Amino acid sequence: MVVSLELRRSCPKHMEYGPCGGVEFDGTCEVAEFRCVFLETPTVPWHGIAPNPESPAGLAGADVHHLADAHEFPVEAQPGAAAMRALMATRPIVVADFPGRSVDRASLTECAQALAGRVDATLAGDSGRSRVQFSPSYRAELVQQQDLAVWTGLNCRDRNRVALEGELAGLAGVGVAGVHCVTGDHTATGNRHDALPVFDLDSTQLAALARQAGHLVSVAEAPLTPPVDRRAARLREKVLAGADVCFVNHAGGVEPVRRFIAESHELGVAPGFIPCVPMVIDAGSAALLKSFTTLVLPDGFLDGILHAAHPFTAALDAITRLCEEFLAVPGVAGVNLSGGPAAGAEAAFADAMGAVADRLGLR
Repeated sequence: MVVSLELRRSCPKHMEYGPCGGVEFDGTCEVAEFRCVFLETPTVPWHGIAPNPESPAGLAGADVHHLADAHEFPVEAQPGAAAMRALMATRPIVVADFPGRSVDRASLTECAQALAGRVDATLAGDSGRSRVQFSPSYRAELVQQQDLAVWTGLNCRDRNRVALEGELAGLAGVGVAGVHCVTGDHTATGNRHDALPVFDLDSTQLAALARQAGHLVSVAEAPLTPPVDRRAARLREKVLAGADVCFVNHAGGVEPVRRFIAESHELGVAPGFIPCVPMVIDAGSAALLKSFTTLVLPDGFLDGILHAAHPFTAALDAITRLCEEFLAVPGVAGVNLSGGPAAGAEAAFADAMGAVADRLGLR
């Protein structure tokens, strides 16, 4: 099936391959008080990249598909992607969210130095809470100058497909380890309501472009977000589009992730799964983590840390233990230390993530 222009126009993010990960637990859209329009729509099979309904081609009803064949990936992997693929073929990896302050070269350098040689890559995202930021390719170049591989987060919120293709070309030139393709938070939910949202593409379409550009491609899925029974099927279409890796959003612990991996395998897809592990070391980082959309944490996880006699030690113990439990699950290709610091604690937070990676001893 091809999603009708009417359905795409009714989605605030103009998605072709919905729903996104921002569906609330009651089925409502994260942007406005109405039910997600994709919940009653069958999972959309991968059929290429259609025009945005607001573009001239879309307004004309043109049948334009930029990448019609989901199974051909003719471009060779760029060096950073090839190196990460080779590493992932030998052992699980540790990826740490990047905590450096936006548009602050000194902070980026300091945090990169705290992580270099300890984690395998840093996931440098593009959150709507951190505006404005350096462009993804420029930031990746700055961080990789510190001998830290970058797994770049790229969203569809702020750039049309031409700008996204330009960033993908720049990231290939820099040689990033991976590109994490997300549709992105709507500007209505961030702190730049004065900026118009773009959403020319969605994460599935962006994954196809990233694979065509020679990148190792990751996408995200939220196993506990509606429609729960079709999240694995949606991941299948992302894999057909070009995704190699799935970052599994915070899903409450090991068993929901184990079930999601099994459901995906039953549908015939087996990307590398990298579960998000909550990185909490104090009240400030706990507050930021709680701001994540549809976050589900293991029972008692936060209380066990924040109410401990020595919260920092308790945090490292709990995070390391949860990482080890995830790494024992068949199909898990690594862990993502996921979260962020309170303002001013960026370098200390990076060092704490490095300490968890040191404890895991995978390098």
